[in-house]
Amino acid sequence: MCFFSTFYEAIHIIYHIESEIMYQVMGEYGYSIEHILMVDIIPDSSVRKAMNEINAAQRLQLASVYKGEAEKILQVKRAEAEAEAKYLGGVGVARQRQAITDGLRENILNFSHKVEGTSAKEVMDLIMITQYFDTIKDLGNSSKNTTVFIPHGPGHVRDIGEQIRNGLMEAASAKVNVE
Repeated sequence: MCFFSTFYEAIHIIYHIESEIMYQVMGEYGYSIEHILMVDIIPDSSVRKAMNEINAAQRLQLASVYKGEAEKILQVKRAEAEAEAKYLGGVGVARQRQAITDGLRENILNFSHKVEGTSAKEVMDLIMITQYFDTIKDLGNSSKNTTVFIPHGPGHVRDIGEQIRNGLMEAASAKVNVE
């Protein structure tokens, strides 16, 4: 019988002692034992200490398993939240760009209709100059001032606009060539 099962089987132990040992052994001497009072099984203090250490070790092992599982769940949830944030950030950027494109289209159409004799290219050049000066102003107002070298002058703004248009046209032609 296992030592730990001794505690669970105390009633069966009492029955075994009463029925087999006490009646037979003591009956030979003329004694009749009616009942045995067994309240608790108390092992030696070193045995109790060892049992407590075993129990504590088992509980610590189980706690470390639960802690590991909780950390795993937290990491998965963090990764899911980060992926969702990146996705929503991408959706926000796409919406922002779409709003900018729609606004530019609307501004070009309004300006072309209100100011006769202007072409879409002239309106776009004006918008580029405005954007350029807004960018320069934002760089100057930034609290983290850094040195930025930007070609400055009326011809340079036009050059920047042409570089952007050429880049867009090259990207469009590359896309057509791939298809």
